[in-house]
Amino acid sequence: MPQPSAPRKTQGRPPRISREEIIRTARRIVDEGGVDRLTMRRLATEVGSTPMALYHHVRDKEELLVLLLDDYAATTLRRPELPADPRERVVVAAAAVHEALATCPWIVEVLTADDLMSTTALWFVEQIVDGLVECGLSPDRAVHGYRAIWYYSAGEIVVRTTAARRRADDDRATYREQVFADLDPRELPRLAQVADRWTPLTAEDTYLDGLRALVNGLLAGR
Repeated sequence: MPQPSAPRKTQGRPPRISREEIIRTARRIVDEGGVDRLTMRRLATEVGSTPMALYHHVRDKEELLVLLLDDYAATTLRRPELPADPRERVVVAAAAVHEALATCPWIVEVLTADDLMSTTALWFVEQIVDGLVECGLSPDRAVHGYRAIWYYSAGEIVVRTTAARRRADDDRATYREQVFADLDPRELPRLAQVADRWTPLTAEDTYLDGLRALVNGLLAGR
């Protein structure tokens, strides 16, 4: 006697998702594969929903990236104890931002590629601009000073991270190392003098030294 067929499952609504789950999953995607791998379609698949359901929580990928920036800043950026000296306050605030971003380079990629920023991080920008003003710069020049500090900090992270990734992917001598191994000391005497130490020297963490030199240059004569 034929067995009755099992009842057909009806297509119900996608499971309810929260903004917290969306942010957590999006963070995992970019941590594993970078910002380019984050799409609304992939995110919907990862949380077991549909792209349309995501739009009830976030307007588009740009808003999602802003949420990621704010979430990262809220959980990672720690407001340091600031010194009374305004010049040192600039250095401490900038170094705190650099330290937080250095552990998550994709954040720098987002901040430098798009006109996005975390409102949580504005406290640090305030300290840098205010410190430069207290040291004698006009507010306009202080903003320019902040921009120079940000370019230096972001650039240092991008260059160091890219170099580390390249070394991890390929242990062969780099093109630069091959060139430096064959320098002509008659044409490039100073470079030839340090050629055998160039790689370890340029790999040293000199961010704070460079930051202090930059701040001192911005405030020279003040």
